[in-house]
Amino acid sequence: MASVSSESLAKALEFLEPKLALASIELPKELFAVLEVLDANAGLRRALTDPAREDAEKASLLAQLLRGKISADAEKTVAQLASTRWSSERDISDALETLAVTAVTAVAEQQDGASGLNKLEQDLFSFIEVVRGNHELQRALDDAQAPVEAKRALALKLVPNASQTSQVLISQAVSNPRGLKPATLVERFVELVAKRQQRWIATVTSSVELSQAQRSRLETSLNKLYGRQLKLNTAIDPSLVGGLVVKVGDEVVDASVASRVADLRRALAN
Repeated sequence: MASVSSESLAKALEFLEPKLALASIELPKELFAVLEVLDANAGLRRALTDPAREDAEKASLLAQLLRGKISADAEKTVAQLASTRWSSERDISDALETLAVTAVTAVAEQQDGASGLNKLEQDLFSFIEVVRGNHELQRALDDAQAPVEAKRALALKLVPNASQTSQVLISQAVSNPRGLKPATLVERFVELVAKRQQRWIATVTSSVELSQAQRSRLETSLNKLYGRQLKLNTAIDPSLVGGLVVKVGDEVVDASVASRVADLRRALAN
């Protein structure tokens, strides 16, 4: 995505995040349904990405089309997406797909924490592995003439113990692959699941190896700070001199001596 679209996607994800704590599986299903409407309507995509249109006008256009057909949370999420700028028609559809997959992933996380995310990822990997290893399955799932329901039923049989969230993503990849092979699209979904899993991993870099007592105290403090049981990964970087650098998801806390020295140097240079 171009920078304008990337910024709009970041805003949309930020807008969606507070809604995910209590979201049900219906939210991503609704977002995927709207995606299908967008993909089938080039005129609507052009209208929503037209830089000459006011943001409020675009949001209102989509709201009129969807009001009463989807939940308030889904409607607000899509309206927010429409009210921002996009570099291309494809970008707004790709962004909506990302929001829907993020919502599915958050539901898995909400249901069973890190274990839910692991199960989701394992199910998706199982689907990819089975399909990649069988050319007949690939042809069957790629067949544009085959009924969507038949392809969806076949896909779900390939992962018989798939969770509800896994079934939603596998079904989506088969019924609306958006120009890709289903297994390729599922690979993209796996990347988003993996990104969400980083929220459960704390990577701690220190200048010397931490003792077990230090690790335990740090883990307890981080669990309390983030409100969940984090997996602690540690690394050693002597250039830090002292202190720690902690990374959880996209958040980085740099409390190292090297960082403070660098800050001091920048201050002196100004």
